[in-house]
Amino acid sequence: MAYSEEKVAAMVRMLVEPLVENKDALAIEVFSQDERTDVVEISVAESDRGKVIGRAGRAIKAVRTLVRASVYAKDKNILVELAED
Repeated sequence: MAYSEEKVAAMVRMLVEPLVENKDALAIEVFSQDERTDVVEISVAESDRGKVIGRAGRAIKAVRTLVRASVYAKDKNILVELAED
């Protein structure tokens, strides 16, 4: 997949949306941290944070792995973070 912020945001939404109950509170923001690094920030309702993190962090690790594996961006790092509210 060629890299674009919109595609990454859509993929993260597709992966995270089934995990949360309050889908209206789900927000995905992609921004550049610096010229080589983009950050995908996931915001969810407080009651859904544990579901997105998963047992021992497995769910968020899986999302991070899938994003990195599916995004081909030469010399570009993609970080996936769960926003602190």
